[in-house]
Amino acid sequence: MNLGDAKLYFNRELSWLCFNQRVLQEARTPQNPLLERVKFLGIVANNLDEFFEVRVAGLLQQVEAGISEYGPDGLLPEEQIAAIAREAHRMVDEQYACWNRELLPALRDADVHIRTTDTLSKREKAFLDDYCHAELYPVLTPLTINPAHPLPRLINKALCIALLLKNREGETLLGVVQVPRLLPRLIRLPREEDSPRIDFVFLADIVQAHIPELFRGYQILDSAAFRITRNSDLYLDEEAADDLLLAIQDELQNRRKGDTVRLEIEANANPALVKRLQSTYNLKNNQIYQVNGPVNLNRLMGLYNATPRPDLKYPPYHPPDHTYDEIETLFNQMKQKDILLHHPYDAFTPVVQFVNSAATDPDVLAIKQTLYRTSEDSPVIDALICAAEAGKEVTVVVELKARFDEESNIRWARRLQDAGVCVVYGVVGLKTHCKLSLLVRRETNNGLRRYAHIGTGNYNPATARLYTDLGLFTAREDITKDVAEVFNLLTTQSAHPQVGKFLIAPYTMHDAILKKINREIAHACKGRPARIVAKMNALQDPKVIRALYRASQNNVQIDLIVRGICCLRPGVPGISDNIRVRSIIGRFLEHSRVYYFENNGHPAVYIGSADWMPRNLRRRVETLCPIEDPDLIARVKSELLSPCFADNVKSHDLLPDSTYRRIAPCADEPAFCMHDALMRLSLGEPVAIPDFFAKPSNAPTTASLPDTERSTE
Repeated sequence: MNLGDAKLYFNRELSWLCFNQRVLQEARTPQNPLLERVKFLGIVANNLDEFFEVRVAGLLQQVEAGISEYGPDGLLPEEQIAAIAREAHRMVDEQYACWNRELLPALRDADVHIRTTDTLSKREKAFLDDYCHAELYPVLTPLTINPAHPLPRLINKALCIALLLKNREGETLLGVVQVPRLLPRLIRLPREEDSPRIDFVFLADIVQAHIPELFRGYQILDSAAFRITRNSDLYLDEEAADDLLLAIQDELQNRRKGDTVRLEIEANANPALVKRLQSTYNLKNNQIYQVNGPVNLNRLMGLYNATPRPDLKYPPYHPPDHTYDEIETLFNQMKQKDILLHHPYDAFTPVVQFVNSAATDPDVLAIKQTLYRTSEDSPVIDALICAAEAGKEVTVVVELKARFDEESNIRWARRLQDAGVCVVYGVVGLKTHCKLSLLVRRETNNGLRRYAHIGTGNYNPATARLYTDLGLFTAREDITKDVAEVFNLLTTQSAHPQVGKFLIAPYTMHDAILKKINREIAHACKGRPARIVAKMNALQDPKVIRALYRASQNNVQIDLIVRGICCLRPGVPGISDNIRVRSIIGRFLEHSRVYYFENNGHPAVYIGSADWMPRNLRRRVETLCPIEDPDLIARVKSELLSPCFADNVKSHDLLPDSTYRRIAPCADEPAFCMHDALMRLSLGEPVAIPDFFAKPSNAPTTASLPDTERSTE
């Protein structure tokens, strides 16, 4: 079979929907704590929002522009839209079935109640009336729509109430009330202090209950909560923008007014009301999602945060804090040997301490830092500002185009600039996605020396507790020189980086990956040890996939841990017999990228921020850094890659027909949850982790459950 045959490739968008289905499965897993299940359901909804805002919006634009190009999977844009709509409608139905039939009854059993306004006592109604007059009414703006007052451009994803109204003249009008974004979506009802019962009411229900007070003089025929999703991608001509920061600010205003790509509305809404909104936003039938429950399920995150029931959540986990009493100790250890951190099992505090040393250590002269996403109360930002105020040379590369974090990054960029930090925005036309920090320090005996931190995740202490990521501290001259070269690339816009160890996208990385795959093929053909083990968020690049197919055909054993999108089809006879693909969805978001090439017993191991996707390999500045210390390679194998293949609780295997099958323990083996095992290991408990590298990668270790996930193709 031709390796370019469309039958060998899964569709990118449908593969992503498969990933979101695996997240939804966590919401439906009774073994998970109840409020964690609620949180997973909110994550599913939030994921779908971004999917429609960017991916579906992009396909609709292609159709509108008359673009009829086949993807590697052989689907045209309009065919992808139709397939997405079928699967997305099915998924939304399952979301609400999960909420109504599984989570709501379980919450009631746990004495956590989501009430409707018609079930409230007089005392509870009085409380909400007081709340409405004190907090809600002052920020509500009821609108009636007529030729003199057309429907305003509603904000993207704003929750609204639509109404069918009849005036005194007998005309039927459309009314709209936008539910204030600044107020919590769930209002907790008061209870006696000693009462264990917890009651909430959705804010949208409260607004709907008070509609008659907002539209006096009208007959209210029907009302329904709804919201629209708009195209939210940024469209910038960076070369024509005199000031990128101002250009992005302007474009963010346009994002809120982008073309509508989806309408969500309550399932029991009057058809006439649905029709009016559909006509207003020029939507096709498959762009309308009528939902049997609260519109905007991602607001269930508020329920998780507002419910003080630790017994319904994961037990708290606090990794050992390896903060150094003296920063000099960290630098001395880095000079002796590279240090590898595995978050969240290793605390993020040494990374913050490393950056903070730019301000606190008089021997540090300069710091260079990349920032892609960070937290609102970021200690990293504070440390960089303190360093600049202390007179140090501080350079920060801020990626203003980090999707959905643009506004936050603009705020940080302005704050850094005001403090005297040299802020740059990277290479024109490319996102800066690499995660690097570089210190220049004056040593007593050695003059100036560079120290670096290279990560797979963002410099964000909050997500470092939720995402699995790796970070390497090193003082090796060959590595720190490459880090310095990357910063020069970012600040000078050079197109010719000179590096010795790093792989850099979009310059050398793609070709280097293909060469390393081909090297494994050459080893296998000569009967030498050949193997590829790769862990990433997504696998899409057609050239890399074809190279992996060729490697499989030449008996290279390939084991892939791909959390999300995977366009490669494993297990196809004669093509990908030697390829296995696994996905892990659990307590922590698997975010680290690790690439292991056996190389005839001389492993080449890389970590970094790059997935094997066209955008990472061609449209971003990315880095992959080698791990060369034998002890650290052994740790990567034993504490990162081996647990992925030992997991038989949160793992799914990708099958040749594009379905995923959840893994279960064999009859004679215990359950092994990777995240639980590594938490116990970090706390010093003995944990037996099977050595995946001690046996052939295609050896069966687990049993598959019956197929619980539907095909999306």
